[in-house]
Amino acid sequence: MSLYPSLEDLKVDKVIKAQAQFAQITAPMPAITEATYQPQPATDGMPASSLYPSLDDLGDYMGLSLNSDEVQRNLALMPVAENQVAVPSLSGVGGMVRPVTGSDVGIRRAEIRQGMREVILCKDQDGKVGLRLRAIDNGVFIQLVQANSPAALAGLRFGDQVIQINGQNCAGWSLDKAHKALKTASETRIELVVRDRPFQRTITMHKDSSGHVGFIYKSGKITSLVQDGSAASNGLLTDNYICEINGQNIIGLKDGQIKDILNTSPTTMTITVMPKVIYEHMIKRMSSGLLRSAMDHSVPEV
Repeated sequence: MSLYPSLEDLKVDKVIKAQAQFAQITAPMPAITEATYQPQPATDGMPASSLYPSLDDLGDYMGLSLNSDEVQRNLALMPVAENQVAVPSLSGVGGMVRPVTGSDVGIRRAEIRQGMREVILCKDQDGKVGLRLRAIDNGVFIQLVQANSPAALAGLRFGDQVIQINGQNCAGWSLDKAHKALKTASETRIELVVRDRPFQRTITMHKDSSGHVGFIYKSGKITSLVQDGSAASNGLLTDNYICEINGQNIIGLKDGQIKDILNTSPTTMTITVMPKVIYEHMIKRMSSGLLRSAMDHSVPEV
C-alpha cells in the first residue's frame, strides 16, 4: 500500500470537487436566509422588528400621538354607494355623527344647491304671485311664500335670493322697485333667477334612544345644546333659528307644532337654520299670526 494517492485517484478527486463547486454555483439562492440575515439595531425610536414606526412611537417620530382605539374612532371617510360618505361612530357619541352627503329624504328635501336657477311664474286670479320680499345688503330676498300660491308651486322658499326679475338685475333695488316689477309684470309669464337660501345651512343628525337629537329651542330659536349630543357633534350652533325640518318650512309655527314635527321625523333628520341677526331682520314687521297663517308649510316634493 502506497503512502501517497495514485495519479488516477488525484484525477477522480479533482473531478468530484469540480462537480461540487459547479452545483454550488448553479443552485438557487434565497433572497434572504435566516442564517445570514441580521436585523438592524433600532434607531430614532423605530423598533428593530419593523421598517415603520409603531403607533406608540409616532409621538416621537412625527409629533403624533395615536393608539389603535383612536385610529379606529377616527378612520378616514370611506366612500360607499350613491355618492354617500360613511363616518365611523365616535366613542361616547353612539353613532350620532351623520353622513356629509347621502340619499336620505330629509337631505334631498332640504338641499341647498349652489349656483342659480330660473323660475317661471304666472299670477293667480287676484293678479298676485304670493311673494313678499326683503332687502338685505343691497340684495333682494324672499321674506314670505304664501301657501298654495304660484310662488309655492314653483318651489320658491323663505330666504331665497332674487337675482333677476324679467332679465333685470335686482342688486341695489329698493323693495318698492322690486314689488313694482312683480306688479307690472305679465300675468302669464314672470321670469325669475334665484339663488337657494344663501344665508341658511343644513345640519343632519341622529335621534338618540329617547328620540332626542340634543338641542333645546324656544320660539323656534336654538337656545342650548346637549354636550356630546348629536346636534353638537354635527355642528349645530345656538342663536340660530330653525327654518326647516327635513325641508319643511316651520317658520311661524308654535313650539308645540315644531315638537310634533320633530317627534314624527325619522331617526335621521335634517334641519335648516339661519343666524339670529339675519333671521330677525328678515321677518321684521311681520306678525307671528301672519307667518303662521300665510307661510307655506307644505312638505316639499323630492
